[in-house]
Amino acid sequence: MRSDTCQHTAIIGAGIAGLACARALDAAGLPATLFDKARGAGGRMSSRRLPDAVLDLGAQFFSVRNATFRRAVEGWHKARSIAPWPASLWSAQAGRWQRHEDDLERLCGTPSMSAVTRHLAKGLTVKAQTRIERLVGSAGQWQLVDEHGEHHGPFTRVVISAPSPQAHALVAPHDATLAEACEAVIQRPCWAAWALFDAPLPALPGVDDDWQAVRVNDPRLRFVVRNQLKPGRQDQGESLSLLANLEWSEVRLEDSPETIVEALLDAFQQALPDGSRLPEPSALGAHRWRYAQPDVFAGGEAVNLDYRLSASGLSLCGDGWRGPRVEDAWLSGHHLGEALAADAI
Repeated sequence: MRSDTCQHTAIIGAGIAGLACARALDAAGLPATLFDKARGAGGRMSSRRLPDAVLDLGAQFFSVRNATFRRAVEGWHKARSIAPWPASLWSAQAGRWQRHEDDLERLCGTPSMSAVTRHLAKGLTVKAQTRIERLVGSAGQWQLVDEHGEHHGPFTRVVISAPSPQAHALVAPHDATLAEACEAVIQRPCWAAWALFDAPLPALPGVDDDWQAVRVNDPRLRFVVRNQLKPGRQDQGESLSLLANLEWSEVRLEDSPETIVEALLDAFQQALPDGSRLPEPSALGAHRWRYAQPDVFAGGEAVNLDYRLSASGLSLCGDGWRGPRVEDAWLSGHHLGEALAADAI
């Protein structure tokens, strides 16, 4: 029988892990409030909306390997929040393009990646544009203090789904064990650029005119996506999202967005077959993900627990505790939510 004391959980970060944790708690009848510094839920599955285009600058698609995750994804299918994509995936090196074929099903949000997190956030309490800077209190009586000095709470427990460096700053004054765990996870940065075009891209010899995405073998650039060929976006004009290599991003972390997008477009131009030229862009930009992808236990420790739970009432979840895929982040949050629900019984 559940305790008479209502165990209200605060979750810092409304990305896929935080939302998965909140949904597991909600399914168990336990209240949770999510806090996020952005304008809404999404994290690295959020999308950028321009007057003439919707751009995905974080996760571009996801795959399913785990049976528990698959059951959740079936619900997203029924809600029409996702669709198969890409159907035309290519690899490019030094101007030579070839079709990338494997048996892996890939899915994306429709009409944007943020459709998945919007679906997950339905019915949940999300306090957006609220940057939590510190915690005060102790187990059972936690207060969250935002950037304006406002206190939120009290909360019985606090879940932190933010990247490990940000989580470390919050837990270090209160829990040395969790702080040490955060130090073991290295988060890698990534630049993501975008370009809009008034003219269509050129036809490429031997390549489908409607190619949707390409893996690029270049020190600067690793992946390019045609946003208008994603499900639900057929009414927008030609646009590209260009994801940089992590190592290159780390070296160029403090460069200007203008320098980044110029370099990534040049890398893509060099990846095109000889004689093919990109049209002149009508608009350009770049977004820096300072903590884009984890090196999970870079020291070599095996991942045998995909969240961290402490007697202090603080806990950690997210892709840094399991792996870099969308599936990993969801499973981490889901498993933590189940563990917290079981502990509340």
